[in-house]
Amino acid sequence: MAPTLSPELVLEGALTLADEIGIEAFTIRKLAATIDAKPMSIYHHLPSKEAIIDGMVDLVFAEIELPPDDTDWKTAMGVRARSARAVLARHQWAAPLMESRTNPGPATLGHHDAVLGCLRRGGLSVEMTAHAYAVIDAFIYGFALQEASLPATSGDEMAELVDTVAAGAPMENYPHMMELVAQHVMKPGYDFGKEFDFGLDLILNGLEAAALDR
Repeated sequence: MAPTLSPELVLEGALTLADEIGIEAFTIRKLAATIDAKPMSIYHHLPSKEAIIDGMVDLVFAEIELPPDDTDWKTAMGVRARSARAVLARHQWAAPLMESRTNPGPATLGHHDAVLGCLRRGGLSVEMTAHAYAVIDAFIYGFALQEASLPATSGDEMAELVDTVAAGAPMENYPHMMELVAQHVMKPGYDFGKEFDFGLDLILNGLEAAALDR
């Protein structure tokens, strides 16, 4: 016997479906099949597809760890940023939608308020808080989109990609690319994901310096 339909069950099914097929292919009919329900019955619990997407985004925000309040703001924002990256890697459809909703849910609003509170407790002015939040999230969402679209991110994967590209292009014509590949990408232990920590530290340190200058 199928479980009784509820908003929570609809949203959990929607999240699972979007993870599997992406948001572009997501339809109410496919959702209904996923949760063993009729399409019209879904609308008894959530009034529209947009309302469902609002709820899905709110569930994603709920998975992101809030910045802890028992440490300095840079460390706390690092915790939150790394958690956001991991969550967006699980839900690769979500990054473009995270700041697009006009009817945000409680987890979304609570998350934003907690981040703003962390930055303000750290001594950043209201103006610097706005700058910091915009820059940090632009980096997180941009990195998540880039990482999800890359054909390779680890050393072994990159080696296979280099072989594929080299087979179809005269790589001697691109010496700077070959230098980067030979001296960095092909070294043991290469992981594109390490660029996230490098970039995040650069941003947080830069924001700290900028805040002190204000």
